[in-house]
Amino acid sequence: MRRNQHGRGARARQNLNAARPLSRRLVKHRPRKRFGQNFLVDAGVIAAIVAAIGPARADCIVEIGPGLGALTRPLLAAVEQMHAIEIDRDLAAALRHEFAPRLTVHAADVLGFDFATLGNGLRVVGNLPYNISTPLLFHIARYCAQVNDIHVMLQKEIVARMVAAPSDSSYGRLSVMLQYRFELEKLIDVPAAAFNPAPKVESAVVRLTPLRPPPFAARDEALFARIVKTAFSQRRKTLRNSLSAFLAEADLRVLAIAPIARAQQLSVAQFVAIADYISCRGIS
Repeated sequence: MRRNQHGRGARARQNLNAARPLSRRLVKHRPRKRFGQNFLVDAGVIAAIVAAIGPARADCIVEIGPGLGALTRPLLAAVEQMHAIEIDRDLAAALRHEFAPRLTVHAADVLGFDFATLGNGLRVVGNLPYNISTPLLFHIARYCAQVNDIHVMLQKEIVARMVAAPSDSSYGRLSVMLQYRFELEKLIDVPAAAFNPAPKVESAVVRLTPLRPPPFAARDEALFARIVKTAFSQRRKTLRNSLSAFLAEADLRVLAIAPIARAQQLSVAQFVAIADYISCRGIS
């Protein structure tokens, strides 16, 4: 490992220079582990992400975790105004100094941020902190009505879970809850060497486009979410056991679902059907 660090570090510095211009304040910033900071520095990857986003002049882009501004610069070159949400107050101040007034920086924890305050037609982009990626995806999904699309970079394993199909080993609660609201498409694989410091995992960029309306809209979305969470909480159990608090074996047969099936075998439509059946009968 050590013998490769010098070469990889040199490449990272080279790529960092390619992402110029950087304000002196941003260049001096040291990545903070508590914020999960791994800064994207590969110019080729940056260009590929911006091309995938395809920003237009009037777009309302909201960037999560702009960091050193690697994506911010090319995006601001293409749009009139942008918003950025940055938890690191030092970085937030440096970004304001470099990009105001065209960039509005919100120094805040994105997990508590109200995207509805920014209006409708939002295009959300960002290199998401991997340590909070799953709760952050659920948080953003709450604002599906305000969002046109989402382009985010995540740990490759998380992206695999997001786009997985039923019966795939990666298919789970995250797959169902996101596929209920979005069409998902994996776009770009990103190697660890594209970041400074390099993370210990590979990454990928994924596009989420809201389904309007959802093809299978649940009568009670809170109940639907509860059923999905319960079914996957003990994914090795059969549905007649994992959902026994809600349904009898006969109910599953009425729904044309095998009682011995497991959660990972069910489609989004089947989970919606279970939730609607329970809702109609007041079983919950």
